[in-house]
Amino acid sequence: MTTARLPSRIVCLTTETVEVLYALGEQARVAGISGYTVIPPRARREKPKVFAFSSGDLEKILAVEPDLVLGFSDMQADVARDLIKAGVAVHVFNQRSVEGILAMIETVGRLVGAVDRSLALVAELEATMAAVRAQAAALPRRPRVYFEEWDEPSISGVGWVSELIAIAGGEDVFAERARHPGAAQRILADPLEAARQAPDIIIGSWCGKRFRPERVAAREGWHSVPAVRDGELHEVKSALILSPGPVAIREGLPALAGIIARWAARQPAS
Repeated sequence: MTTARLPSRIVCLTTETVEVLYALGEQARVAGISGYTVIPPRARREKPKVFAFSSGDLEKILAVEPDLVLGFSDMQADVARDLIKAGVAVHVFNQRSVEGILAMIETVGRLVGAVDRSLALVAELEATMAAVRAQAAALPRRPRVYFEEWDEPSISGVGWVSELIAIAGGEDVFAERARHPGAAQRILADPLEAARQAPDIIIGSWCGKRFRPERVAAREGWHSVPAVRDGELHEVKSALILSPGPVAIREGLPALAGIIARWAARQPAS
């Protein structure tokens, strides 16, 4: 493949592909980003914001003359359709698992001719996961973890988050729900459903707003939940864990592992 055949003006409609292109040293190819891009922070200063996430002005995308647009999931199906009708090449990712994140990185690398660098990034992330797994194997007990992605209504964690909890040494109390890609299927209709799972640790990552542990602890019927009783309510910033890109493994996973390891250290000796 010659360099001339590679896309040189890429619009990224979600933050994770921006993150990958910067990590591969291919940031010069990024012609536009989503307004919700947070990683790397410099991208917000350097690149024009041409779309939100599922809404925006198509003309702003077309104005930067992209030769490739990278999107994510069915939530961007409408803009993908309109871009295709306008004659723009579009690739829509749908990664919902750890393996999917790694596959996305490799695919982006192939799209821009940076295969070796993408494989090196994947190897780095795999090494991070292997190190965390090894530490988790030494834990005396695996805590039951409730991960809350949103509070009103309560929504449990998505697939890759559930997998990262397991790698870090915990047991996601809603691991089966995590198999559902859409948030609608992970809504807890009964406010006490999570409390009945008796989690040892509660981790909040309310997308776009600060987690309020005191509000969780004050929920009716939650006073006897082990995590509430023992003060094990923690936040992992949504930017670090809810974006299915390298950051979830580089920073989100160590954050989860730290919470779980500190919990284990406070447990009485058997």
